[in-house]
Amino acid sequence: MHEEQLYRAALNGETDTVAKLLAAGADPNRPSEGEEEGLPLCAAAAWDREEAAETLLAAGAEVNGREAGGWTALLWAAANGQAAVARLLVEAGADVDAHNDDGDTPLTLAARRGALGVTQVLLEAGADAAKYDGDGDTPLEIAADWVGVHLESALLDQIEQDGWEYVVARQYAKDGTELVTVAGRSPDGERSEEVQAQRGHAAIATLLEDAVGVETPVERLVARALAHRDVDEDAETWWVVADTLAKRADDDTYEALARLCVSEDAREREFGVDAIAQFGFADGEKPYLERTLPLLLKMVTTEGNEQVLRSVLAALGHQGDPRALPAVLDLIGRPGRKRTMTDPIALADVLPPDHEEGLALLVEMSEDDDAEVRDWATAGLAGLDADTPRIREALAARLGDADLRTVAEATRGLAVRGDDRAAQGVARVLAESDDEYARDLVTQPVA
Repeated sequence: MHEEQLYRAALNGETDTVAKLLAAGADPNRPSEGEEEGLPLCAAAAWDREEAAETLLAAGAEVNGREAGGWTALLWAAANGQAAVARLLVEAGADVDAHNDDGDTPLTLAARRGALGVTQVLLEAGADAAKYDGDGDTPLEIAADWVGVHLESALLDQIEQDGWEYVVARQYAKDGTELVTVAGRSPDGERSEEVQAQRGHAAIATLLEDAVGVETPVERLVARALAHRDVDEDAETWWVVADTLAKRADDDTYEALARLCVSEDAREREFGVDAIAQFGFADGEKPYLERTLPLLLKMVTTEGNEQVLRSVLAALGHQGDPRALPAVLDLIGRPGRKRTMTDPIALADVLPPDHEEGLALLVEMSEDDDAEVRDWATAGLAGLDADTPRIREALAARLGDADLRTVAEATRGLAVRGDDRAAQGVARVLAESDDEYARDLVTQPVA
């Protein structure tokens, strides 16, 4: 009985109930044999119950335990696109190349679903990108087959039955890709069926091509990025493609991106700038700096599209060269321009230690009405090499900020400078914030 209750509690994410049942002697590795059969950890993984999964693992649940069909918790997480639980399982020792009785691996399941977040977790953990599934298909072949497919129609084909009614729902998955759900109901209303997939296939194909050493033509990769620019929540596919191209560090790719920067199409110019911004960066080296900086500085004077100019500003910051400071100040100071987080990031990246005008502007941004701008400006101040009374006072002024990430950044900046006021920030963040990033920032040892 306990096992059935444990399975149901894990499936529903009832962490307190899971803990009580475990304390009462329920075995986390004994499958439920009731109406719902399976392992509690698999149920938690399939339904994105991260806290319940963590509780089960702490109580001794076998991370690679198998239920009917050879399914492990990680296989379920991959099949359902649950990246957070997948990461938890990987960190607990899950076999990233395990396969079920049909030959599906976590990577082939994630590729089929279009689960970008899970794919990234698996590749970071060293999953074999060339391992076949039971049908003899690699993850790349699976993802590539789905690129360009009309997802709603493909899903409907999987479950369509005569006389049934169907509805399509779209929302964002946690990894930023669009999640498409097709649900059907029988005419009598007694039966229903649902199938889902995510629009992450283009980004996944790009990651897998890079992992197995396939160099896809620049034009095809750019087409993927442009096609998904307004589909993903935060341009996830766009940035996967841009980062992949930036890592190539060869002259032919660089020239192709440079040509995009002068395209008649604003979206192509934007992508060209975003991809070229960190082109060839490795181990602190910037081999294309002397070619990229003049290109960007010219765009400051010739570009008229605001979104492209924001990319140019970010790219100038990435170059980290003080020669870009006048252009950065020009862009930031243009009349009528709405300030964004890109402004303080770029300014801090190119600001010399003794430039009073730039420092004054960064301090001003740390007092901005927009919390995101304040946060990044404070982080910029904290990261400056200089240590002056003006910087310390600006950081101390943020210890009372309403935004606790800003408080954490200010705290870190003061701690690095050996300022005793950092203790105020530490106490406040630990008392008031449950943000893992903010808490880590104030508790990490100062180098």
